[in-house]
Amino acid sequence: MTQVSCRGVLFDMDGVLVDSTPAVARVWTAWAQRHGLEPEKIVAMAHGRPSLATIKELLPSADHAAEDREVERMEIEDITDVVALPGARLLLETLPKGKFTVVTSATRRLAEVRLRAAGFNVPAEMVTANDIRHGKPHPEPYLKGAEKLKLAPADCIVVEDAPAGIRSGKAAGTRVIAVRTTASDKELRDAGADWIVDSCAAISLGPGAVGDEIVLTLNEAPLA
Repeated sequence: MTQVSCRGVLFDMDGVLVDSTPAVARVWTAWAQRHGLEPEKIVAMAHGRPSLATIKELLPSADHAAEDREVERMEIEDITDVVALPGARLLLETLPKGKFTVVTSATRRLAEVRLRAAGFNVPAEMVTANDIRHGKPHPEPYLKGAEKLKLAPADCIVVEDAPAGIRSGKAAGTRVIAVRTTASDKELRDAGADWIVDSCAAISLGPGAVGDEIVLTLNEAPLA
């Protein structure tokens, strides 16, 4: 067991709170096939990044806004098997109000749909693709997340599953807990994760908090 003190927690959504992997794979596979691209490569590239960034990189001459709207439409419609990941709802229910928020590469509409589909309350303040100019791995998303909590990034802990998100958190000056849901341990370590756990079920609110701090207890996963 490891205990970590902080003043706020910034959660990624897909792969951390919400299991949307099958839906994401279906949408991006269909999109890749429509454009004659390799589905497996595109699905991996799209994870943890704003869809618009992926589209611009792959189709530099396309109507990016139109393509992004179509991907968003497909993702919003495909939520039949979107569920909460282990321990995620319990962890958010036990954290003090105002001490956490969600920082996601999804658009606001998509984030709201997926969070509700998985049984979460939508945070009043969160950071989505609509709120940023530069997506993960750029530090902007997590800098804005810390700002939403009125905290310095160094006082925050990020919970992430994607290497791009881990790099975003580290570049912003936060510490990062990586969850072992979508990437290998090597990818998580190489991206700069400070700790690795299996899921949010391995994170709990611990004792010993002082002032406005919170203490997280981590059941760290043996490294593979």
